[in-house]
Amino acid sequence: MTEVRKRHTVAIVGAGAAGALTAVQLCETATRRRTPLDVVLIDPAPEAGRGTAYGTRDPGHRLNVPAGNMSAYPDDSGHFTRWLCRHGEPEVTGADYATRHRYGAYLADTLGQAIVRAHGTVAVRRLRTRAESCTGTPDGRVELRLADGGQLTADAAVLATGPAAPTAAWAPPALRASPRFVGAPWVPGALDGAQDSTDDVLLVGTGLTAVDLALTLDRPGRTVHALSRNGLLPQPHTLGPAGVMPAPEDLHDTSLGRLRRAVYRHLSRSVRTHGDWRPGLDSLRPHITHLWRSLTPGEREEFLAREGSLWNTHRHRMAPATAEHVSRARTARRLQVHTGTVVRVTAPDGGPLAVELSGGRTLHVGWVVDCTGPGRRLDDPLWRALFASQSAVPGPLGMGAATRDGRLLDARGGAGLPLFTLGAPRRGELWETTAIPEIRVQAAELAQQLLAPLTRRPRTTRRPVDGQGLALTTHAEAAAAYRGGLDRVLKVRSGAQHAFARAVALDPGFALGHAALALLGHECGAAVDVPRALADAQRSARERADTRERSFVDVVTRRVTGDDGDEALVRHLRAYPADALALAAAVPTIAFSGVSDLHDDDALGLLDLTSPAYDGHWFHTSLLAFLRQGQGRLYEAGELAHRALAVEPASGHAVHALAHVHYESGAHEAGRDWLDRWVSGRGRGAVHRAHFSWHIALHELALDDAPAVRRRWFAQLAPGQVTGVRALVDSGSLLWRARLSDNWRGELPAADVLDSVEREVLERPATAFTALHVAVALTAAGDLPALRRLRDHALGADPVQREVVAPLCEAFAALVEERFGEAARGLEPLLPMLRRVGGSAAQREVVEESLLYTLVAAGRCDAARRLLDARLDRKPAPRDRRLLAALSG
Repeated sequence: MTEVRKRHTVAIVGAGAAGALTAVQLCETATRRRTPLDVVLIDPAPEAGRGTAYGTRDPGHRLNVPAGNMSAYPDDSGHFTRWLCRHGEPEVTGADYATRHRYGAYLADTLGQAIVRAHGTVAVRRLRTRAESCTGTPDGRVELRLADGGQLTADAAVLATGPAAPTAAWAPPALRASPRFVGAPWVPGALDGAQDSTDDVLLVGTGLTAVDLALTLDRPGRTVHALSRNGLLPQPHTLGPAGVMPAPEDLHDTSLGRLRRAVYRHLSRSVRTHGDWRPGLDSLRPHITHLWRSLTPGEREEFLAREGSLWNTHRHRMAPATAEHVSRARTARRLQVHTGTVVRVTAPDGGPLAVELSGGRTLHVGWVVDCTGPGRRLDDPLWRALFASQSAVPGPLGMGAATRDGRLLDARGGAGLPLFTLGAPRRGELWETTAIPEIRVQAAELAQQLLAPLTRRPRTTRRPVDGQGLALTTHAEAAAAYRGGLDRVLKVRSGAQHAFARAVALDPGFALGHAALALLGHECGAAVDVPRALADAQRSARERADTRERSFVDVVTRRVTGDDGDEALVRHLRAYPADALALAAAVPTIAFSGVSDLHDDDALGLLDLTSPAYDGHWFHTSLLAFLRQGQGRLYEAGELAHRALAVEPASGHAVHALAHVHYESGAHEAGRDWLDRWVSGRGRGAVHRAHFSWHIALHELALDDAPAVRRRWFAQLAPGQVTGVRALVDSGSLLWRARLSDNWRGELPAADVLDSVEREVLERPATAFTALHVAVALTAAGDLPALRRLRDHALGADPVQREVVAPLCEAFAALVEERFGEAARGLEPLLPMLRRVGGSAAQREVVEESLLYTLVAAGRCDAARRLLDARLDRKPAPRDRRLLAALSG
């Protein structure tokens, strides 16, 4: 009898940032686990994700956290920045401060995408109303009574209600009764009267809310007054990174007095080290919750009274653009900040308000706006009902609600009803809990907690396998799609990305599918959101994967992040020699850059290690053929390639090996004709067809056939035919080699090649191999500023980029500026180091040809002749013989 799974229902009360992030995590986690789930969002707002914080449309209202720290996902820090780049802001970086309205759109879109991807597993619906009370049911569920008279029964509820509303207890009765008092400034239309008039305005409070409203209400002829007990405005963020420093070691297990002294000493060290207190303060952030919990209730109250405001003004800072606007307004006296409190207010009918301050000054203003921020006690109908029934109790110091890991505690101190919360309601427990970096972590943890009881143990059924017999943690249909993608990778044929994408669409929790996509995007330039695919792989591996799959995800993670990826890949192959995708990534061929610093003997060692797992398989034989030609054992390489092609005529690796055999042996006419026939026939489905065309063009260059090179370039290698990294590696390098050998006259269309490549690849190439070819294309285009930017990137990248690509950029810059002697001196010592970049000798040969050109241009003809003699000893070529004859004549 087939088991029928009961659908679990989770209600989320509140659809602002916290509610939206919780819904996103529930959708994605349940989908990965294939757990049926109903999610109900309860909120009267017209759009999910905005809430109070991100509903503003004022373009002057900016986030007070850089975009790089505002991702919806704790394990994918660049998600928001990439979203901005895809939605009309391609120049944005993680250090920029987006508008709050833009961020609301991002949250809404992220939730919408999560709902779409979860379709079939998770059903999400919105109820445009409020929840006003909550009671338990006999079966341990909760029943929510709604403002529209409806009811909703759920297995659990998440109260994502945001911060407590301000109480305006500071305001005299006459002010609270005045129509010129704005107690809730973020309610739509609340500021219409103040915006339509030119009367002066008093903002009570000097925090971030006051700063935003000061920008909104600022105009010529008006003075905006801001008042608080301390008169402190938020500090600004720095324009650039201020530095990083570790937290002090003497923070824990201490009294408030000792803690206070330790923090001030730490901030003093920060100022001495970095010239700024911000790195010191920011280093405390991961420790805030522990420190807050270590204080006694009395110490917490003392901290709030003595340091609370000072902490907030330094911890929650203004965006630089906002700070600049505030500074200009203060300089012009349009914004005036006062220290004190409101003592008395006279509100004549129809006239301005006379507001008397504690210092004796009286302000005459048309409007008073409450900007004091959230209150301590949650006071909407739902929370009042929960507190009244003792299903919830106030948190420490009366702030928010008492919880244990986000689950509400009742009056007995236990977890009563299945009620959870996150964000501002946990302020008494955590103190720092109102910012997105904290809320997104809580949302992910809540999703795990809510879904843990629903996750079934996998049944011990036979798992599907890949092409080499390795088990896959997925179902049969997704495994079939994965096998199709893997087969295409091994044959170097197109469609692998589509097949892997289909595998994860069929099973969003399939870790290997996500990892394969991340690998293709990182190393092959496939149109994949690599950080997103990598984060999905990591999440899926934690939840559902075997040891081999987790190891492979770790390998891909390390390769993408540059953290010991090569050694991890070799270790993985030693443990799992039959992992064909790992072997393809390790051996540098046409598909992947391979393990850098992997010499031929090391690569052959990997093939010897893995040979028993393949037993003469055409893929393994193809890789061996490629390595043999790299050793100069050309005859043996040719035999192996033909053997592999006899079994699998579409084997791109074998064809690639044979292309190198022809080129390195000087069989240019035979190599051109054989490869041209394959490209027109079996090679039509090759994913790197342009690279094979590049090999044909190399033969045509060697044969000194300039017209054929031009025809080949425009027919098969020009932008439009080739884009992305392939355009750099093949099209750009061919153009430069044609120019160097005088086989391209007239304008060189190198700029067209650069225009076809994503800016991120040009500015921040992920691998040294890509970086080398970026340098070549930029040199062909004569783009000196971009060459210098690439040099700066390489200096801060991995060791190979730092030690090979950076000096290469310097030498190429000298070449562009026609400082040929300096260029030659820069290029000569790099030749022995080029193997570290990866790729083939034929690809790296472009640097040698650049050196030859600079030697001739610098008048060092003897050195140029020696270089040409060595090349002709390796392989004959009519072009090289022509160049040598010209030098000798």
